[in-house]
Amino acid sequence: MVSGVVPIAQLDAIIDGALLEDLPGGDLTSEITVDESARARAVAVARGPLVACGGFVFGRVFERVDPWSRVTANVGEGARVQPGDSLWTLEGKARALLAAERVALNLVQRMSGIATLARAYVDALPEGSSAIIADTRKTTPGLRILERYAVRTGGARNHRNDLSSAILIKDNHIAAAGSIERAIERARERAPHTSRIEVEVQSLDEFERALEAGPDIIMLDNFDVASMKEAVRRAKGRAILEASGGVTLDKVAEIAATGVDVISVGALTHSARAADIALDLALVG
Repeated sequence: MVSGVVPIAQLDAIIDGALLEDLPGGDLTSEITVDESARARAVAVARGPLVACGGFVFGRVFERVDPWSRVTANVGEGARVQPGDSLWTLEGKARALLAAERVALNLVQRMSGIATLARAYVDALPEGSSAIIADTRKTTPGLRILERYAVRTGGARNHRNDLSSAILIKDNHIAAAGSIERAIERARERAPHTSRIEVEVQSLDEFERALEAGPDIIMLDNFDVASMKEAVRRAKGRAILEASGGVTLDKVAEIAATGVDVISVGALTHSARAADIALDLALVG
């Protein structure tokens, strides 16, 4: 049940690290109380409304403990589910299912929580809005590839994946370079021709200076709505405008209505609440 979305070697490294953390010497309780030959069937059940995400991760965790375990998806990735709905069914050695249970649930609860929050932000956009909801690099160390996938599953987009994947000139880069103009000039001189240049500004004065310097994207950091509207008016399509900083679910519609192109939301990954998913197990055979 492995997805081509996440490279298998990278997925296994994440899972194996989590299993080592939880099973450094095996599962003492299961090994003492459960017969080695016992087989079980278990069902992952939603305990609250959520967007299902990470079925392939769920299945792979159990495969790493018992290669003969089998997992079946009962809903599709990105499906909206209600309390009591069955998400995934698995069968295998009872000891293995018990040993892998917590790691599997931790990962899919995290992923489904992010997907659920991302869907809420996308749903909050005004009808007809062309604004894009995007994440940030404020991810859990080691889990970025899974969290970024969850954002996409929820209907939002990914920002730059890492520091080597795009040019984003922020306030400290500007301070180190000497000025907004100098930072953009150096980026234009040295960046690959395939790379866009984005610069963060914190006031309309900085915005005007950045706009004149000609970056591809301007990030409006912690602008109020009135200032966003003014930036959109001044830009007149000369740069992609991204709103960022303090974006909450109750504000996203108002921000989108200003005409900005992208709304980046760190909360999608750094503040998403884990979804409530339980595993109900019973012996078979």
